[in-house]
Amino acid sequence: MSIKAIIVDDERLARNELKKLLQDFGDIEVIDEAGNVDEGIEKIETQNPDLIFLDIQMPGKTGFDLLTELEKAPHVVFTTAYDDYALKAFEVNALDYLLKPVEPRRLADAIQKVQFEIQKENAGVNGMANRGPLTDNDQVFVKDGERCWFVKLGEIRLFESVGNYAKVFFGTNKPLILKSLNALEERLDDRMFFRANRKHIINLRWIEKIEPYFNGGLLVELKGGEKIEVSRRQTVKFKEMMSF
Repeated sequence: MSIKAIIVDDERLARNELKKLLQDFGDIEVIDEAGNVDEGIEKIETQNPDLIFLDIQMPGKTGFDLLTELEKAPHVVFTTAYDDYALKAFEVNALDYLLKPVEPRRLADAIQKVQFEIQKENAGVNGMANRGPLTDNDQVFVKDGERCWFVKLGEIRLFESVGNYAKVFFGTNKPLILKSLNALEERLDDRMFFRANRKHIINLRWIEKIEPYFNGGLLVELKGGEKIEVSRRQTVKFKEMMSF
């Protein structure tokens, strides 16, 4: 199994050092490198790597900024000079954090995690296509103020429109992202995500209960406890979809 990787780090010496260490891992193929965020985004979007080794502090924009600008995030291993204590401030479910200078043993641990995740995905989704709608296994990066998360789409139960933003409901979190519901709807798999009304997109797998509502609409209760009205117009579509 060949894992394509891109290194994004503003220090050339750090990139070279990491490339040298990665030569000991036959299935990691470093296909490119970038010295700043904008270059990194361009290379990631055109070359679609399985994995990025990403520095956090870079001049201009940080590694977190890079992740917010990507349509969807590949697997990420952070390489950083932050200490463990500082890293706890970020609620990012990255596969791993490597503190600089990178220790070969820690690198081996990180790569093992990457291999395990990729094998799991390939078994589950049979090497899904990278383009087209985002599927439940795709990870998206969400940043709200100082807090950051990686979330699998399948864990998101609801998107709610708030002006030009969308509130994203997963676990006990409800961060805001700068995306309209229309833009989200275009990218989400319509077999899993359904536009219930003007303000809400629901994840069909999170539905707990459905009951008739006034005006011929429906009231859907999600497993997170949220109650969402399905508009009358969307109810027709919903019933066809759920075939009842």
